[in-house]
Amino acid sequence: MHEVLEKFRKIGIIPVVKIDCAKDAAPLAGALCEGGLPVAEVTFRTAAAKDAIAAMTQAYPEMLVGAGTVLSVEQVDEAVTAGAQFIVSPGLNPEVVRHCQEIGVPVTPGVTSPTEIEQALGLGLRVLKFFPAEASGGLAKIKAMSAPYGDVLFMPTGGINAGNITSYLDFPKILACGGSWMVGSDLINSGNFARITELTKEAVQEMLGFRLKHIGINPTCADAATTANLFMDTFGFAKQETPLSYFCGNSVEVMKEPGEGTLGHIGIQTNYMERAIYYLEQKGYRFRKDTIMTDEKGACKLIYLEGEYGGFAVHLCKK
Repeated sequence: MHEVLEKFRKIGIIPVVKIDCAKDAAPLAGALCEGGLPVAEVTFRTAAAKDAIAAMTQAYPEMLVGAGTVLSVEQVDEAVTAGAQFIVSPGLNPEVVRHCQEIGVPVTPGVTSPTEIEQALGLGLRVLKFFPAEASGGLAKIKAMSAPYGDVLFMPTGGINAGNITSYLDFPKILACGGSWMVGSDLINSGNFARITELTKEAVQEMLGFRLKHIGINPTCADAATTANLFMDTFGFAKQETPLSYFCGNSVEVMKEPGEGTLGHIGIQTNYMERAIYYLEQKGYRFRKDTIMTDEKGACKLIYLEGEYGGFAVHLCKK
């Protein structure tokens, strides 16, 4: 898979933006990056699209910027010349697809039927846009339609919002979702980039679903049972003993012997481990690769951040 599409998987949400004035492009890019989504699909629905792509890529070279609603080979060339790193089309145009393949730019055309999927497979594509998603049957149709095509991944766009984003992303054949609810044209045109940042942060948090899982306590070995009994016998928390610890209900873990962290550890659960790790790494956090625990499929289900916070180690774990 192309490295751009791999980044799509890690980012999870691709903001789809319509820009009327190129002067708004750089501040919009800044708002998206600050909000935690360093990516934009700039639609070729306005005359400002080409200049907007150029402004974004120049102001934020670390950002992933591409062109959407691309209908012709000429628009592909305009977008790529401006700095676009990917192309998205509403439908499957073989001429556009072949041209993108010839110049080495990843392209994601839109499909809504098995016939179109098979046409795309014939062109060597394995990642496809599903558009318009909700109007075409939504997640239920993707699940039914994708069953015969085991190696095809989808990027649904159209009707995706904060209320249904995780339902789509929970399905393993969804690579990422396109959405515009955090980048409404009214907000862009009014220059309300602070609100765009706020909505982008909310979208990321809704996607990742960070929640406190439990707090682990490192008592002295002799005090472990006594500490656990405080929570279980005195406060009535349910008891679950493991070889390494006592779980008191779901929120307190008392280690039988000191574990990670000076005082203990804090477990933070997330909907998607790979996306959460990528998001936190973009914010400057680093992870201890030696602490990775995997599930039966080999996917990461737990990993510790480097360092301590208030004397506690912190780990991510799969929800």
